[in-house]
Amino acid sequence: MISYKILIVEDEPLIAEDVKDFLISFNFEVTTIAYNKAQALNSLRINKPDLVLLDINLGDNQDGIIIAEIINKDFQTPFLFLTSYASKTIIDQVKHTLPMGYVVKPFDKPTLFTAIEIAISNYKKIHTKVELTLNLVNSKISNPISEREFTILLAIYYGNTNKQIAEANFVSINTVKFHIKNIFEKLDTHSKPETILWIRSVLF
Repeated sequence: MISYKILIVEDEPLIAEDVKDFLISFNFEVTTIAYNKAQALNSLRINKPDLVLLDINLGDNQDGIIIAEIINKDFQTPFLFLTSYASKTIIDQVKHTLPMGYVVKPFDKPTLFTAIEIAISNYKKIHTKVELTLNLVNSKISNPISEREFTILLAIYYGNTNKQIAEANFVSINTVKFHIKNIFEKLDTHSKPETILWIRSVLF
């Protein structure tokens, strides 16, 4: 399973450590915690992260916006803002940097996980034309999945719940759970988030 490398740019140590612990719990790799602009830019050059979680205000300055502009110019790396500020003024100031997401503190773990997944997905889609197909998936595994399992795999990738999958396919939730169990075994994954990361490793 692919493990995405994430750079945390956050000047509050307690928040930064909390975010780090969360990312590690979902098998992301934290390259660095950067507390200021200089540390962030140095880590971007050395570690080449797959995603940056970027606070807007670092100390008394809005250095996060400057970092975002440099990322777009020199690194072409997706980033999303983690910030305590959600005013129209702040949002207007950051729009031009084209962030892949904007998460307002305090945030819960599901919100952050979803934001990260969408950020990476959207950025990769912009830069790839690879299409997820049954043949592509089966070319990567020894025990092929069926067409029904592939339909459910796509639904997992798009974030559908078991109930939504059951309703869309006119089957019971228990049947969906049975197919998901088979999918996990064939892909050697153990959860929906891990399966989403597996799909990403195939596409990107």
